[in-house]
Amino acid sequence: MPSTERAAIFIDGSNFYHSVKGTFQIHDNQVDFAKLIEVLKNKRLLIGVYYYNAPLDRGYNFEIYRKQQKFFSELRKIPGFHVVLCDMRKIKKPDGKFEFAVKGDDIYLATDMLSFAYENVYDTAILVSGDGDFVPAIKKVQKLGKKVENAYFSVSRSDFLRSVCDSSVLLDEIVKNLMKK
Repeated sequence: MPSTERAAIFIDGSNFYHSVKGTFQIHDNQVDFAKLIEVLKNKRLLIGVYYYNAPLDRGYNFEIYRKQQKFFSELRKIPGFHVVLCDMRKIKKPDGKFEFAVKGDDIYLATDMLSFAYENVYDTAILVSGDGDFVPAIKKVQKLGKKVENAYFSVSRSDFLRSVCDSSVLLDEIVKNLMKK
């Protein structure tokens, strides 16, 4: 029987991508996100899924950019799934090569998690990330009477983050069983 508890899922897209790549040597587009959401929501009323990432540089490698855009498009087809795009910073290193960094994703995620808590949109926030930088936002969300669950990969876990959350779930085996065929 479905629960009346309202849950919102917040996914740190860059952290998820690097964790999946580091754990399974695959890309996140090989994970069945619809099934992952079902596992994470665990019979609760799902308010929404919010996925934070940045578009790749189209001029740097158009084929990889196109694949990422297709991935974002597939995510948007999942009911209640919101792709929140942030900035991709391109930095030229002294050797002439470029380095890319996602900027703004953590602050967008933390702001949404906090503002939705203040607006009483959810009862439980499910944070899919291993980034300990979210701890101050989590503490504030909990002060507002909300629960926070942490879904993480062993390769990118923060013990401090897990200790602050009300509960946590290791994603390694779950995601291994949710890979697209």
